[in-house]
Amino acid sequence: MSDQHQYDGETSSALLRVDNRISAEETGLTDIADQLKILATKLERTRNDLNTEEATKTTLIMPFIQSVLGFDVFDGTEVIPEFIADVGMKKGEKVDFAIVNDDEIAILIECKKVGEPLSLENAAQLFRYFTVTTARIAILTNGNDYRFYTDLDAPNKMDSQPFLELQLEDLDSSLFPELEKLRKSNFDLESVLSAAEELKYVSAAKREFVAESRELSYDMASVFLPRIYSGRLTAKVREQLTPLVAKGYAQFISDQVNYRLQTALGGSQRFEASPSSNEEDETLAEPSPSRDSDVVTTVDEIQGHLIVRAILSREYDPTRITMRDTKSYCGILMDDNNRKPICRFHFDNPDNLRIGLLDENKNATLHHLNGLPEIYQHTDALLEAAARYA
Repeated sequence: MSDQHQYDGETSSALLRVDNRISAEETGLTDIADQLKILATKLERTRNDLNTEEATKTTLIMPFIQSVLGFDVFDGTEVIPEFIADVGMKKGEKVDFAIVNDDEIAILIECKKVGEPLSLENAAQLFRYFTVTTARIAILTNGNDYRFYTDLDAPNKMDSQPFLELQLEDLDSSLFPELEKLRKSNFDLESVLSAAEELKYVSAAKREFVAESRELSYDMASVFLPRIYSGRLTAKVREQLTPLVAKGYAQFISDQVNYRLQTALGGSQRFEASPSSNEEDETLAEPSPSRDSDVVTTVDEIQGHLIVRAILSREYDPTRITMRDTKSYCGILMDDNNRKPICRFHFDNPDNLRIGLLDENKNATLHHLNGLPEIYQHTDALLEAAARYA
């Protein structure tokens, strides 16, 4: 599957072949973003084969320690596997890795199998070890999610909430400078700790905004209802207007994403529901998008379009791959022409993402997606569809 992946700009196919056991200095990829992208690609390629915690450690977590944090996993004086520090009556309990900096335990890492939910109840030893070692940073990870903890709430007692959360499958570049401070080459614990409190609450607020963007809460709607409705806010009025506030919020988020993407692409591509540019196409199999405000282009649809663009860019000018949204689905077209459909996204339900692949007669077969990266699994079908209009 990795041979089919196409990434834009700075990530070349050569990066996909790098053995993650090699350090950043040896590969010449000293930029932390490059190292994280390599690991994200490896996660995508191997996720379904990692059935144990040990496999997750070897394939994803040890390369993270080596290439992202810069500590040598093959040097027992830097990275101690199966670290033991007896705690009270608890004897022989182990933490998966302890990272040593300046001859002191600096970071503790507890690992879970990829895909396993992260819960502090399943990593109690991190709490216990935090009190008896010099470590000020603890990491709980399943190879995709990395949660970083410290002791902001009480000295020498690990917080219950992380101050930083990183996801390989959804990298946030704003976190890279903080990770940079934890790399061996410029380990700056004081700087990390001084920024940790702000990061903790900013990250928590961001999680809440993400949750609100998926399903607007009654509390959030109640903030705006008095501003947009001048009458008496009875329970019935609140019930009727809350879904409309949610729709307005979703459209606002979509507009902001569209604006950023248009800016990034130099304004050459508009991501919005729009009528057909060719009157002849109105009668063809791919219906033209409605002008109705009910058509909301989602972030998933925009990202899906960019993935299809990336896949097809190996053979075609990516600007030829366009998107038109409708009430029933989001169509991906060649040359903005309804006669040239490539695929259809059924992404209205984020818990049931489906892609419609079209045969030579433009009949669609739906395929379930566990996540947007699985679009890459249909590379051959997408290239075959695009070839019909070359």
